[in-house]
Amino acid sequence: MTFYFAGIRSFPKLWKSNSYLGLSSSHSYLSLFLKDCYGIRNQEKWFSVKTMSAQNTKAMNLLIAKARCVRKLDEGSNKQVSADSSHMFAAGAAKKRSQMNPSSKTPVLPPVKNMIQLPTKPLNSEEWDKLKEEFKEKANFENWIILQMVKCHSSLDVAKSVLAWVAAKNNGIVGYDLLVKYLYLCVFHKQTSEVIDVYEIMKARYKRLESGAYTLLMRGLIYTDRWREALLLLEDLKKVMIPSKKNYDDCIQGALFHQDVNVAWNLYQELLNHDIVPMLETLKAFFDFGKDMKDDQYSNKLHNILLYLRNNQLYPGESFAHSIKTWFESIPGEQWKGQFTTIQQSGQCLGCGKTVESIHLSSEEYEFLKEKIMRDVIDGGDQYKKTTPQELKRFQNFVKYCPPFDVVIDGLNVAKMFPKARESQVLLNVVSHLAKQNLQVLVLGRKHMLTQNSRWRRVEMEKMQKQASFFFADNISEDDPFLLYATLHSGNHCKFITKDLMRDHRACLPDAKTQRLFFKWQQGHQLAIVSKHPGAKITFQHILSYDTVVQTTGDSWHIPYDDNLVERYSYEVPTKWLCLHRKT
Repeated sequence: MTFYFAGIRSFPKLWKSNSYLGLSSSHSYLSLFLKDCYGIRNQEKWFSVKTMSAQNTKAMNLLIAKARCVRKLDEGSNKQVSADSSHMFAAGAAKKRSQMNPSSKTPVLPPVKNMIQLPTKPLNSEEWDKLKEEFKEKANFENWIILQMVKCHSSLDVAKSVLAWVAAKNNGIVGYDLLVKYLYLCVFHKQTSEVIDVYEIMKARYKRLESGAYTLLMRGLIYTDRWREALLLLEDLKKVMIPSKKNYDDCIQGALFHQDVNVAWNLYQELLNHDIVPMLETLKAFFDFGKDMKDDQYSNKLHNILLYLRNNQLYPGESFAHSIKTWFESIPGEQWKGQFTTIQQSGQCLGCGKTVESIHLSSEEYEFLKEKIMRDVIDGGDQYKKTTPQELKRFQNFVKYCPPFDVVIDGLNVAKMFPKARESQVLLNVVSHLAKQNLQVLVLGRKHMLTQNSRWRRVEMEKMQKQASFFFADNISEDDPFLLYATLHSGNHCKFITKDLMRDHRACLPDAKTQRLFFKWQQGHQLAIVSKHPGAKITFQHILSYDTVVQTTGDSWHIPYDDNLVERYSYEVPTKWLCLHRKT
């Protein structure tokens, strides 16, 4: 059996979270040493409660109003800042923070071994033998060299010469791994005839392929006149596993390319039935296909895709946003007009003047979320916290007999804002700033903070305890469950301060709806401190007043989308919007 160098088309067919404490009305504080309190025996716990007046909503609103005035004054006197570029969850904010605090460590690159220059033209057997001699790990040379070609997207001619050399040494047999890597290059270079030849070889030799080969073959066949065979490969793959979203994307894109819209929609529905989040490219393809089409049923399906983006808090990229705009404007007789714009801090669209949805939860949403967090994160989230049920119970009793707080602070988290500064001084600055606003503040800390040392001064801790209430947890405890509990228990007006983005707790929630509500609540309640250095004036990044999700009023759509030039992390939201409204 021979392996012909001339081209693969000539290959033989092979297939290888007590009682009333009697608080006075003065501004003194109570240092309470608890023993046998709240039914907890043989345990000791320090906490302090600042005597509180009624909830100061006016002061809280003033604080937030001041926060909304924060601007990047040190970045240039006349430099304009995007409406919401300064809020904590704005796209690109994390990137900017990391650039402001670069790592002091220089990354060490791993040593490069066995480097050879890849051939730029086909080699004969003797030339491959000679090159192999120069490579120390001879047993891995064939797989290694073809892998390097895959990484560098080498030409097919060079890759063919590797296969021809291997076949000549192995009685015409080319291994499965080499064929798959060669297939990757065929698909990458869009050489459909070569894809078909490799497909025939593999089909003849193997009854089943691994998922990578199925994926490559589907992608390679979908734009050929044998595209329906890609659907058969998808069916074969379903027998052993649930296909990936990329598998579905390839087949849906192919069906639309070949004008079989029914197959495309059926595959899309099948993908959703598997609870697979579709690729944005898949959704974009449906909008591209529907351009200039007057079909109410098709339009309704596209509207449902937009609602899917809303319900799952997904954001189209810039190209996808252009496709959505183009589709709306192309609908015969409907006179839609789109424009790319931003939303003011007030929530008003700069494009059409309408106000988008508020970030604040309704009373029903708040109670629903509160119940879910209490059950799934605080009471049932053992895998996400380090505390004891007894300590959590003591804290719940503590909060129960305190008036509602306006601000809850993760003390240790805030104190560590400046690694080289004294932690008690940093925390004192923040607490004092809030106390001057006549706000009711709770600081969550650890017991070790009460021990006099270079990082924690007792006199500064005593000053803080006259201005705010404190709860000191065990040193091994995690603060987040306490912070969430106190904030939610105090009511919808209460804000919290921490640099922690709560991603673990969000993930602990049972479904997408609850996770979205949590993130919406978080964006409307988490305060972030803006300070360049210790001792600087305390200011806060403004809190969003509107919800960054796809939304519609029937005759208008507002769709947040990702800017190609901005790197957005998963816990951030876009600042660019597509505004669509129907002309009247």
